[in-house]
Amino acid sequence: MRGSRVLVILVVVFVAAAAGVAEGQFGRRFFQPQVATDLDFDGQFHYCRLVYGSSLNRRGGGGGWTTDYPNADINMSIRLSELTRIAVSKDGTGQPNHLLVRIAGDELFQCPLVIMSAPERAFITDDDADRLREYLLKGGMLWTDDSWGSYDWYDWVGQLQEVLPASEYPIFDLPLDHVLFRTQFEVTEFPQIPSLNFFMRSGGGTSERGADSAVPAVRAVADDDGRIMVLMTHNTDIQDSWEREGDDASYFYAFSPRGYAFGINTILYALTH
Repeated sequence: MRGSRVLVILVVVFVAAAAGVAEGQFGRRFFQPQVATDLDFDGQFHYCRLVYGSSLNRRGGGGGWTTDYPNADINMSIRLSELTRIAVSKDGTGQPNHLLVRIAGDELFQCPLVIMSAPERAFITDDDADRLREYLLKGGMLWTDDSWGSYDWYDWVGQLQEVLPASEYPIFDLPLDHVLFRTQFEVTEFPQIPSLNFFMRSGGGTSERGADSAVPAVRAVADDDGRIMVLMTHNTDIQDSWEREGDDASYFYAFSPRGYAFGINTILYALTH
């Protein structure tokens, strides 16, 4: 019952904030990107998105680090400030200070959580692998999202194992009784969330690669104490439920409450573990 109640609360909050949705979704479509510097951090929460170099040889059909940017970053920051007591950093006009960080930059170490879109497109150099491993072992957390099918998965895992060798840090399926699924909202299923374009084009379908991506998965890599260092949502696009929250009512009701519940839980886990 609690899980049902919180999803109802989410829907009520979002509908009541319809004007804010329109502002968050449409008013900043052409936001000019900036790479974070040390001066951008103010001690409050920043949505940190990982900027990475892309490989042109990947077999998957994903985009790159800009996938779902910037509206996913903006809208999640707004909803996080509305639905929790987390102090979200905002600029002088009240807009979220969401940031871009590079693996090679020291700014990465000021982000307790960094979110990476379309990870199969990444090309991680040896130096990048060393830096990212240091970040993760020092307490940072990486969340990868929006990868679909076996090609995307194997391409990403090949890169990840340069950072965290499987012999020391095996990948495992995160069970639904894990604490991450109940940090604030009770998440009782792994949501498969397609892009809005696929959802509309397919007449309501959710598996973007057909049978090859039919089952959504939440996988992880943990440190020696069991803390999640890498969270991987595969065969789903959680961020699109934030990015496109104001674009189509049927899409919103089908996916956004569940997408926000999962995202807020993940952020809270990263901030408290």
